[in-house]
Amino acid sequence: MERFNVDTCKRVKNWLESEVKRIVIIPHVNPDGDAIGASIGLNDTLLNAGFDSMVIVPNDYPSYLSWLGAERAPLIYEQNKEQCHLIIDQADALFFLDFNDAKRLGKIEDYLRDKSIPIVLIDHHPDPQIEAEYLFSDTDVSSTAELVYDFVEAIGILGHLGPIGANALLTGIIADTGSFSHNASRHSTYRIVGDLINKGADKERINESLFNNFSEKRMRLLGYCLAEKMEIFPQYRSALIWLTAKELTKFDFHPGDTEGFVNFPLSIKGVVFSAFFMEKNGIVKISFRSKGGFATNEFSGAHFNGGGHKNASGGETKLPINEALDLFRSLLPEYASQLKGDL
Repeated sequence: MERFNVDTCKRVKNWLESEVKRIVIIPHVNPDGDAIGASIGLNDTLLNAGFDSMVIVPNDYPSYLSWLGAERAPLIYEQNKEQCHLIIDQADALFFLDFNDAKRLGKIEDYLRDKSIPIVLIDHHPDPQIEAEYLFSDTDVSSTAELVYDFVEAIGILGHLGPIGANALLTGIIADTGSFSHNASRHSTYRIVGDLINKGADKERINESLFNNFSEKRMRLLGYCLAEKMEIFPQYRSALIWLTAKELTKFDFHPGDTEGFVNFPLSIKGVVFSAFFMEKNGIVKISFRSKGGFATNEFSGAHFNGGGHKNASGGETKLPINEALDLFRSLLPEYASQLKGDL
């Protein structure tokens, strides 16, 4: 595996031109705006460049992203396993996007485990664990979507990026930066955004789909979380929101409905660390966010089988949700000095 550099890009370009025709692009399980945007953006570029390319997502993704790439929508593995297996078996290359560990492939991991198809990994999370023939990794980049732009530019196929791909990549950038509110200080990010708009990306539509396109039930769920399920720990400058599986059913939960909930407590004066716990399918899924220097990925990796970025990470546990919540609360005193000195 090699870092993103000119020599690697040349080798990938030569390899793609001489040996690769069929490509399968796979993002992480429970794909978000960046994962879907990066995948569809790369797929559009590869299709326009003459490759037989397809996106396969491990499971369903939020409906507000369904307009992206609608002309050739991603296949959902959990709903089309046999078709996905046929496509994977014919692939000359696999592109893994927006994850750094094979366990984030979900149920598709078992089928891919014994395959010998060359892998290209494009990701912006730290400490990649996947053995890939080609690795393009940069933790300073705002999003995997931005890294995909850098990649297609570096291998000389940026001219094949059309309006579909431009919309998808800009969606990924806006989603992962919270509409440029965090991790968006690189000058090159805005150069790329400008070019994507020139190529046909509709910034207003993207913002509407990401931030103003929720159901009434989702809004009521958010209100319920903030009014009834939010705990503040002022002595540790921290906050917690949690939902049980029963509560998700009550509010007719759909994928993506809780997107961004973890960020709301960070707007409270003095709060620098926020956690969101959600009980689903026998597992407690967890999101962590921080502002300043507190490393949520280290916290998640040490206690909740997770990882990610310093200020944005995730994890999970098989503990019952009440025990998981008690564990979180009990850990805060251990991090009191880091949290108090964070800002």
